[in-house]
Amino acid sequence: MSASVIAMMLGVSTLLGALGLVALLWGLRTGQFDDTSKFLDGARFDGEDELKDAVMMEEKRKKALQKRRKDKRVMPD
Repeated sequence: MSASVIAMMLGVSTLLGALGLVALLWGLRTGQFDDTSKFLDGARFDGEDELKDAVMMEEKRKKALQKRRKDKRVMPD
């Protein structure tokens, strides 16, 4: 192999490694890996019925939170 091919391979591999590092740091900074309950819920609700129930409970929780936020915006007379 010639020196220019080795230099090109080193440059490309360094560039790809730096790109991967930047992607990892971006993911950490934006909270992409902050889902702590994902794996626990996967083990706990491994059946289809349990998973549907978990989704329904999560939707109820979100609706209740939205209602609570909406109620706080209304000023009492």
